[in-house]
Amino acid sequence: MKALLAVVLLVAASPPASPSRLLQIVGAAERFAPGVASTQHDEIRLTLSPDGKTALWFSRNRPGGPGGYDIWVSRHDGQRWRPATPVSFNTPGRDFDPAFSADGRVVYFCSDRAGGQGGDDLYRVSVERHGRFGEPENLGPAVNSAADEFAPMLSPDGRTLLFSSDRAGGAGGHDLYSAAMIGGVAQPARPLAGDLNTAAQEFDATFLGDGRTVVFARALDFGSAPVRQFIAYARGGRYDAGLALPSPLNEASGDSYGAMLDGSQPGTLTYSARRADGAGLDLYRVRYRMSRP
Repeated sequence: MKALLAVVLLVAASPPASPSRLLQIVGAAERFAPGVASTQHDEIRLTLSPDGKTALWFSRNRPGGPGGYDIWVSRHDGQRWRPATPVSFNTPGRDFDPAFSADGRVVYFCSDRAGGQGGDDLYRVSVERHGRFGEPENLGPAVNSAADEFAPMLSPDGRTLLFSSDRAGGAGGHDLYSAAMIGGVAQPARPLAGDLNTAAQEFDATFLGDGRTVVFARALDFGSAPVRQFIAYARGGRYDAGLALPSPLNEASGDSYGAMLDGSQPGTLTYSARRADGAGLDLYRVRYRMSRP
């Protein structure tokens, strides 16, 4: 996948005619770890540890894991990414959407394992010595519901949890929610204020480095409509409706989603995009810059 050397997107708060920021994508998107992470299977939502030595993502059809949806890990030995293996906390059910905390000590993820609130719930697991993982912990009813919760992401300052849910009371479909984290405990979640949430599906969101700006995915419906990535800014605590991002974060060849802030390289996003042959989803990294007009 190729990108323009410098693609500039004017990002506006409501109304769109009043641009407030510039997002500049610089250079070409790079396919991540071909043959190790990016394979003939579907690989989604790449997250990297702050030291850049551990990569996590999930696959929904890669052989070798205990379930259909599994989280995979690869470690860099200083020269190359080592062969990927399923993480120790996978189950025979659905385990997906991993996200490192900014300090690399915790991984947030989703699972439909027994003992949750219902559907897909948000969990976290500690990262222990030598890269081992602890025991998963459900984040509790303040953020989880009987519906599905997807794509948890902790803000760079560790104070806000961002995720999506299709629970009752939203604008429709999956909406984006946030919850304050106080002493490591999630507080009651609320939909993001403003015009971002719609009757469509809003999901797979990440904060950028400022801890406010949000990159997210939107589709009219899961499975039958293209998925595109958008960027939205908050003004006075309220988000605008978002504008579609340029190439390479969106391509005519197919779906693009699963964006994550790369904690190992400032000014870098990871994301998943469908290959040009339409056969599957690969993992990519791309550099960006933000500036004011």
